[in-house]
Amino acid sequence: MELDTRSVTSEPASPLNSPGEEKMEITSELSSSDVQSRDSGFFERGIKTMLSIRKSKLNLKKQRGKEETGTWNAKRLLQTLRSYEENKPTICNSVEKACEICEPIEAKPLSVMEINELIQKRQLLEAFASIKLMEDETISERDSEKYSDNPQELVRKSKDVDLLYSSITNAIKSIVEATLEDPTLQHTMLTSMVTLIALEEAAHSSTDNAARPGSDLLGRPRKWREQWREAVNESARKRVLKAPMASREETTSWLDLHLHFLQEHLREDLLKIKSSVKKCYPEEYQVCDTYVEAFHNAIASHLQELSQGPLDFHELYTLLDWVANTYQSEHSLGHPQLKPEVKTENLSLLLTPADWDKLKNDYITSAKGKIKSYFGNILRLEVTEKWEKEVHLEEKENLYHASLSFDIQTIIGQHVKLSGAISRSLETKMLELCMAELLEFIPRFEQEFMAWSTAQDSPIFVPYLVAYINNFHDLVSGLETVFKVNTEELQKILAALTRNFTNIFLTKLRTKTQPLLKKILTKNWILAVERPDSLASAVSQFSEHLQHMREPLGQELLHEVHKYVVKEYVTQIIKPRWKMNKETRQQVSRKMSLEAAIIHSALIDQGSHADWLLPVIDHIANIIGEKKKDKIKAYVKELCLDYPDIRKEHVLAILALRGLGRARRAAIFRQVRHAQESSDGGKGDTLFTEIDVPVICSCF
Repeated sequence: MELDTRSVTSEPASPLNSPGEEKMEITSELSSSDVQSRDSGFFERGIKTMLSIRKSKLNLKKQRGKEETGTWNAKRLLQTLRSYEENKPTICNSVEKACEICEPIEAKPLSVMEINELIQKRQLLEAFASIKLMEDETISERDSEKYSDNPQELVRKSKDVDLLYSSITNAIKSIVEATLEDPTLQHTMLTSMVTLIALEEAAHSSTDNAARPGSDLLGRPRKWREQWREAVNESARKRVLKAPMASREETTSWLDLHLHFLQEHLREDLLKIKSSVKKCYPEEYQVCDTYVEAFHNAIASHLQELSQGPLDFHELYTLLDWVANTYQSEHSLGHPQLKPEVKTENLSLLLTPADWDKLKNDYITSAKGKIKSYFGNILRLEVTEKWEKEVHLEEKENLYHASLSFDIQTIIGQHVKLSGAISRSLETKMLELCMAELLEFIPRFEQEFMAWSTAQDSPIFVPYLVAYINNFHDLVSGLETVFKVNTEELQKILAALTRNFTNIFLTKLRTKTQPLLKKILTKNWILAVERPDSLASAVSQFSEHLQHMREPLGQELLHEVHKYVVKEYVTQIIKPRWKMNKETRQQVSRKMSLEAAIIHSALIDQGSHADWLLPVIDHIANIIGEKKKDKIKAYVKELCLDYPDIRKEHVLAILALRGLGRARRAAIFRQVRHAQESSDGGKGDTLFTEIDVPVICSCF
C-alpha cells in the first residue's frame, strides 16, 4: 500500500503568510466523499486505538513476568495498530504507514536522527511509535539498573526521548497554527494529530506522574491536549495581531478600519472552523467553543492594550461602540452563518469593569473639550455670519426665529443618543456634561452679544435680542420635554440674561430718546420746530420688534417701554423752567396733549396694554393750560386719584409749572390731600415713585 505523501510530508504553512493569499474553498473540499470517508475512518481508528491501548495497559502487571516491561509497551502499541488495521480494511494512510514499519522498529530501533526526520516530514504516528519504543527500552534498562555504573548514559538517553517528544510538541503547535494560516492544509494532517494525541494519552494513561531522579520526564504524560489548547490560543493571538492597522498619520479613521478588518478576519476564521476544522476533531475537543474562547481572550488583550494608548474623542467612541454594539452583532460573532456552533452567551466581558469604566471616563473627559468647542463654534458663527453681516432673521408664527436653540439641542441630542447606544450610565454622564457646558456657554454668549451691541449701533440689534430671548425659552422647553432634565439652574441663568437684555434694550432706547426728551419745553419745542411725532417715531423703531417676542415677555417689555417713555416725559416737564405767560402755557398744553396722543396711539397699536398710562400727560396738560384756578384743583384731584403714588413734591412742581405762587400751590395740595389719602391705592402700578423731583421744587 502506497503512503499518501500529502498526509505525512506536507510542511505546515509559514505563520507569516500574507492575509491576501487566496483562501481554501471550504465547501468544495468538505463535499468530497473520499476525504470524508478517510477522515471518518481516521476518527474511528483514533478512538478505538486509544481504547485498545488502555485495555492492554490493564494487563501490564500480569505480563511483566513474561517479557521485559520496556520492550512490551512499544510492541503492544505497534501490535494494537496492526490489529486494528487487519480488522478495518478502510483506514487512513498515516496509520497504515505506522503499522507497515512495525517490524523494522522491532527489529532495529530507529536512531534519534531518523526519528527526528520523521517528525520533520510530519510522519508523527511513526515517529511517536519509535519514540515510545525508545522510551520503554530506556525505562526497562533503568529499572534493571543497567546504567548504575554509567548514570550519564541514562541521562543522555532520557534527554533524547524528551527532546524528541518536544519536537512532536512543536509539530503539534505548528499544525495548529497552520490550520488557519494555510489554505491548503489537508484535513488528514489534523486527524493524524488528533489520533497522535489519543495514542499518547492511552500510552501514558497509567504512568506515575512523579518524575524519578535522573530520568527527567521519562515515562510521564506529555499533555499534548493541553499543548494543543495553548497552541490554539497562540494561533488566535497571532491572527488578531495580523489585522491591518494603519497609523494615525496615514488616516484619521485608522482605528475604525482596524476594527473592521479584525471583525472580518474573525468571522472568516470562525466560519472556517465551523465548516471545516470542526469535523477533524472528536466532539470532546469542543473545537468551536475552544477557538471562540481563544479569539475572545486574544481580542480582549488586544483591546486592553489599545485602550491604554492615547486616543482622541472619536477614537474612544469607536472603541466603545465596537465593544458594546459590533463585537457580538450579526456583523461579527453573531453572524447567521456561524450559528448555532458559535455561542456568545457564556463569554466573559471583553474588557474588565475597570478598563471599561476607564474607557468611558476617558470618553467623557475628552467630550468635555469637544462640547465646549462645538458651543464655541456656534457663538463664532453667530458673530461672523449673522451679526457682522447683519443677516435678517426669519419669522415663524409671527415670532423672530434664530437657529441657536436648534443648534444647541442638536449637539446635545447627538452626543446623548450616541452615548446611550453604549450604556445608560454613559448617556446620563453625557447629558450632565452637556448641561454643565451649556450653563457656562450662555454667560459667554451674553457677554459677547452685549459687547457687540455696545460697540456699534446696528439695526439688527433689537430683532436679534428678541430672537434670542425666544430661542432660550424654546431651549428650556425642549430640554425639559426631550431630555427630561431639571432646568432650574438654567432658568435662573436665562432669567438673569433676559433682565440684562431688557436693560441693554432700555439703555439703547434711552440713548435714542434722551436727545428728543431733553427738548421738551424748550423754545424750539414750543415753537414746533421739532415734529410732534419725532419722539414716537424713535420709540417705535425699537418697540415695533417686540410684537415678535414670545408672550408674556413681549408684552412685559412693551409695558416697560411705554412706562419709560411716559415717565421720562413727565420728568422733563416738572424740571424748573422759566415763568411762562398765559399764551405760552396754552401752546405747551396743546403740544403735550398732541404728543401724548401720538405716543399712546403708536404703543397701543403695537400691542401695549398699559392703558393706565394714558391720562397722566393729559392731566398735567390740563393743569398747565387751565385758565380758571378753581378747575385746576379738580384736575389735580383727578391726577392724584389716578396715580396714588404721586408725592407732594410732584404736585407742587406741576403747579409751579402752571405759574401758581407758593401759597396757592400749598392750598391746593392741602385740599386734594384728603382725597389722595382716602384712595384705595389704585391699580397697583407705580409711575411717580420712580420720578425724581428737583430740590428747588420741593419747597414752598
